[in-house]
Amino acid sequence: MNAKLKAKLFDWLKLAGCVALGFPVLIYFFQERLIFFPQPLAEDPVRANPGVPIEEVTLLTADQVRLHGWLARTSTAPAPVLIYFGGNAEEVSWLASSAGRYAGWSLLLFNFRGYGKSEGKPGEAELFADALRIYDYAVSRAQGGRVAVMGRSLGSGVASYLAAQRQVAGVILVSPYDSVENVAKDIYPFLPIGLMLRHRFDSLARAPGIKAPLLCLVASDDRVIPRPHSERLYAAWGGPKQWLEIRRADHDSLAGEPDYWQAIGAFLQSLR
Repeated sequence: MNAKLKAKLFDWLKLAGCVALGFPVLIYFFQERLIFFPQPLAEDPVRANPGVPIEEVTLLTADQVRLHGWLARTSTAPAPVLIYFGGNAEEVSWLASSAGRYAGWSLLLFNFRGYGKSEGKPGEAELFADALRIYDYAVSRAQGGRVAVMGRSLGSGVASYLAAQRQVAGVILVSPYDSVENVAKDIYPFLPIGLMLRHRFDSLARAPGIKAPLLCLVASDDRVIPRPHSERLYAAWGGPKQWLEIRRADHDSLAGEPDYWQAIGAFLQSLR
């Protein structure tokens, strides 16, 4: 091998080494941008739904961040409260118009930090702490302090954490995963994900200790959260559980299917 060829080979090896080291470092420092996709407020649900008892609410967290959301009710009478945690690119105001679909439960919606009009930046520890604060508020507004929790996609990890930490009447998980780490390993099998990830959302580790009833809703054509991740979480759940696969639906179209809402209404009715 002549000197010129050796030099060129050495240059290629240096470039490959930089890529091999640089890509994991890049992901480590910018992983929040790969997990969280904050969205602006789509519309004011109070103005968009005249005549519906929707109350705008705010909460101040322990680190002085203001969270913004809504309490949507079917009537002005006291009712149990269902807390909803959205997906990683979901601004939750759109759900306020669905208040009549929860078998008489009020619906409490708060946008994650950085989403809608909520302040701050999202992170696993921050979202978990906020969930406990939201739970305390929900108990103060719920009939008899009765609270259930619902989480979709990324929010399923927040809902699972809350159910492991507080007493809830039931849990609804939509397109849930076992852990963000396991999902990321499927996407980046060539990277040391376990060493890089700061936001693990490890619902699988918490599931055996959760005794609240579970309704697990999955889409038959989900390409974002592959079915095995949902199945592992479901199998590990420590309480009574129901599994429903919605046919002809994918990760984003699940809520457009009638079976989805019928299952939610029936499950919440069984908890009353």
